[in-house]
Amino acid sequence: MSNGFGKIIKTMQIDKRLLGMVGAFVLIALVFHIATGGTFLTPRNLFNLTLQTASVAVMATGMVFVIVTRNIDLSIGSLLGMVGMVMGVIQAQILPDIFGFGSPAIWVITVTVGVLMGAAIGGLQGWLIGYLAIPSFIVTLGGLLIWRGGAWWVSKGTTISPLDPSFVMLGGATGTIGVTASWILALVGSALTVFFLINTRRSYISHNFAVKPLWAEYALGAVLVGAICGITAIMNAYLVPSRILERRFKAGGLEMPEGYTEAYGFPISVLIVLAVAIAMTVIAKKTRFGRYIFAMGGNPDAAELSGINTRLLTVKVFALMGALTAIAGVIASARLGSAGSSLGELDELRVIAAAVIGGTALAGGVGTIYGAILGAFIMQALVSGMGMVGVDSPLQNMIVGGVLILAVWIDILYRRRTGER
Repeated sequence: MSNGFGKIIKTMQIDKRLLGMVGAFVLIALVFHIATGGTFLTPRNLFNLTLQTASVAVMATGMVFVIVTRNIDLSIGSLLGMVGMVMGVIQAQILPDIFGFGSPAIWVITVTVGVLMGAAIGGLQGWLIGYLAIPSFIVTLGGLLIWRGGAWWVSKGTTISPLDPSFVMLGGATGTIGVTASWILALVGSALTVFFLINTRRSYISHNFAVKPLWAEYALGAVLVGAICGITAIMNAYLVPSRILERRFKAGGLEMPEGYTEAYGFPISVLIVLAVAIAMTVIAKKTRFGRYIFAMGGNPDAAELSGINTRLLTVKVFALMGALTAIAGVIASARLGSAGSSLGELDELRVIAAAVIGGTALAGGVGTIYGAILGAFIMQALVSGMGMVGVDSPLQNMIVGGVLILAVWIDILYRRRTGER
């Protein structure tokens, strides 16, 4: 039975590490679903799980590139906090006096300033690492302390609120696209998935590469399309509470029809994660920049001898990490509806753990975007589940630390067995 299943997996060319992570996520979800009396795998909890994971998932995609190049970034949690605080001050204290509260220009300018600021700070750290040859551990450890202090200095430790209403929608808690738009997105995503599989097969055939049997292609397509539609159905199954609907109708001077219901659909923050994941995957697999990153991680000396400017590449990687951290700061502060000096605390550890659990090798040269995002969901599912069953926060941290060590050990054994780096 197991041999037959293994042959099917091999024929379909499914990444065994990915399959293992999906299995781990399902196992964690089932255990907590039983332990919580059937409340973990509900549309409401899964909806909240995606909101809680979004900011870490965005940063985990950038951390893949950082670790692949044999570096580390310990400053991202503090950088998120400082950029989030600056964006809070801009939209709550500066721009309303210029454009008026609620102007669409406020959230656009705020996000733009935040992303540019994150990229600039990340690029500065990359310059120190690449051109001054200061180890990334030291530079980003210093950044962890500097930017956390900067987050407090911006507002003298006070919490900035309320934030711009349009900006808050980016966090997903109040910003969703509804049922119809969610299904349209699912159909478009399914069509693009099928197109990608067909196009990839044609490309392999044109280059005389071995291809999967047609049944394997159909099976893989069915699994992917089923997953897209299943996730969409879950998001659309979470109904807006009736008290919120009543308040909405009342604000419009209307009376809510009897029996009226409305579902949330996909949160905007999840769509941001999806867009980032697609963009980062394209960069990793289809661009010269991505190829250089993995070449540098595989053998820095050989990469430099082949003409790759590894110092400038380091600056670009850390600038990208800074920009993604700013995007995560947008999601995190928007979800909370405020910006506090503690925003992003310990996020650097969660992000590194997500990337490593997702299969990114600390030795460099190996890592996937989808693995890091799935690793982020596994981490958040573990933390959320422990919180729901009443595990104390200190014990949660101990368990998460143990899981991280176990994941690295399993990854080492896997690489030894398969002969990977």
